[in-house]
Amino acid sequence: MTDNDRLFRFIIENSNVRGEMVHLNASWQAVLQRTDYPPAVRTILGEALAACALLAATIKFEGSLILQIRGDGPLHLLVAQSTAEGTVRGIARWHADVPENGLKNIFGHAQIVITIEPPKHKIGAEAYQGIIALEGEKLGHAIENYFRQSEQLNTRLWLAADETACGGFLLQELPGKTRDTDAWPRATQLSDTLSADEILHLPATEVLHRLFHEEDVRLFDAEPVSFRCNCSRERIDAILLSMGTEESHQILQEQGKISVDCEFCNAHYEYDAVDVDALFAGNPAPDNPPTRH
Repeated sequence: MTDNDRLFRFIIENSNVRGEMVHLNASWQAVLQRTDYPPAVRTILGEALAACALLAATIKFEGSLILQIRGDGPLHLLVAQSTAEGTVRGIARWHADVPENGLKNIFGHAQIVITIEPPKHKIGAEAYQGIIALEGEKLGHAIENYFRQSEQLNTRLWLAADETACGGFLLQELPGKTRDTDAWPRATQLSDTLSADEILHLPATEVLHRLFHEEDVRLFDAEPVSFRCNCSRERIDAILLSMGTEESHQILQEQGKISVDCEFCNAHYEYDAVDVDALFAGNPAPDNPPTRH
């Protein structure tokens, strides 16, 4: 298949229906190489990663979109992130055997949080966050419910994942009047016939032809998707500077060094006393402002 790590956008002409399809392969393998996930966790993490890439592509923005689920069930944390540059990453945390089916069985009582974070260089820009209870049998159902409640936008998702690939198919009904009032129910009914195997392994052109060969579909150029973690030595420096010299040196006294591991990519950062002293010597604490009487 030539659609590896590609995202496709399309519209059905003369209607208010738009859509996207994504295949993640090497980027998905990069996520799996960092943690040995049980099959049930792997499946829902792959679905979340595909969903996050699709959702990020529905909006024009700088920064990143983060999909997070926190609950009290066996799988208690899932995080997927996609950026405007087409990069993805994700992690999951579990503490018991994770069931195969049912979001409540998997996550327990949980919330789904979708956050749009502005880029770091946009000083003063605020993040947008939407939070609702996690409901539905499948992750796609929960995200559809989120869009109904938070965005008042009809959205449908079909997601799939296995040990080799993950992918998804999205439809949205755009606001406004259209001459073809049956376009949305017709498109969703046709898309309900999609199988997981077709989502994972068929090229987007073949999927669209099979579903909408009687429609006038405009397919845009494919956009690349890749795995990338945005952790860096500079980011860890900033964290230590925000902690302050006293707390940083206290950790050094207790542990002999400061060690930080990135949960997303397993990168390891280590600081000894010389590193910490050099960091704070080059970044002195700001003077306290004078007291005014």
